[in-house]
Amino acid sequence: MIKAGIIGGSGYTGGELIRILLTHSEVAINFVYSTTRAGKKVSTAHPDLLGLTDMEFTDKVNLEVDVVFLCLGHGNSTTFLKTHGFSKNTKIIDLSNDFRLAGDAKFEGKQFIYGLPELNMAQIKNAQFIANPGCFATTVQLGILPLAKAQLLQHQVHINAVTGSTGAGVSPSATSHFSWRNNNVSWYKPFTHQHLGEIEESLGSLQQNFGKLFFLPNRGNFTRGILATAYTKFNGSLEEACELYGDFYSEARFTHLSEAPIALKQVVNTNHCHIHLHKHDDVLLITSAIDNLLKGASGQAVQNMNLMFGFKEEQGLQLKAGVF
Repeated sequence: MIKAGIIGGSGYTGGELIRILLTHSEVAINFVYSTTRAGKKVSTAHPDLLGLTDMEFTDKVNLEVDVVFLCLGHGNSTTFLKTHGFSKNTKIIDLSNDFRLAGDAKFEGKQFIYGLPELNMAQIKNAQFIANPGCFATTVQLGILPLAKAQLLQHQVHINAVTGSTGAGVSPSATSHFSWRNNNVSWYKPFTHQHLGEIEESLGSLQQNFGKLFFLPNRGNFTRGILATAYTKFNGSLEEACELYGDFYSEARFTHLSEAPIALKQVVNTNHCHIHLHKHDDVLLITSAIDNLLKGASGQAVQNMNLMFGFKEEQGLQLKAGVF
């Protein structure tokens, strides 16, 4: 078994990583690092793990682990790696946005690979350092990458997506606490969201000149999941679009094309992405849905780890949604 360390284990993504890795047959959690909760049981921060583990948080880091997951706030992974030198064989999977863009991917001799398996499978398998994609970025990219691969993003793409409150992190804020979020919906960062950069770089790797993206993110009054709709002009038939997407995702273990319209509950608590296509006149509507904490964060991180170590891609990720 390989030894895994988790840095920043008291947040949502750290908690989901622990939950997954506790049942992973090829991994043993060596430590869960938290400077604010050192000496306290992991279940004090993640009560859903009560009875599943007696592990305690620690402020000590084992630099010889086989893989380390960085579940730190954006901008903090760079600082942490400057002060903690892991062994030359340790694989690093970063869940922040520090290394996602091409201009940031090289850091102190480390070359981070963008960890979207449906796009960069071969590179991930041979990588030592992974930049895990953002949650909105994952949802949107999986919805429109097949069009870019076919050079069919020739027109404007309008994207509207709504995310649950866990996307804002575990620390409460003015727009994430219950009294404000409940029975409420609002948009934020219209057309300027930070995930646009990684989306555009991925699309550009498949189609050099693509139509302008107009992205409107929304806050939803639920806890987990992202539902995104994107539409653009498409001259082919619905059947042709379905064939295009079916071919693109024919080898994907976690991304599936649905003939019926999809709902968020189908993917919450899973590492799956569901996609549905709808044609109206000359417009193709693409709906995609993921769990922001799993396929949009911790689940995809484990998926990347499985690929990097040659484990079965779905190992530890055979999770079922609760649709009732």
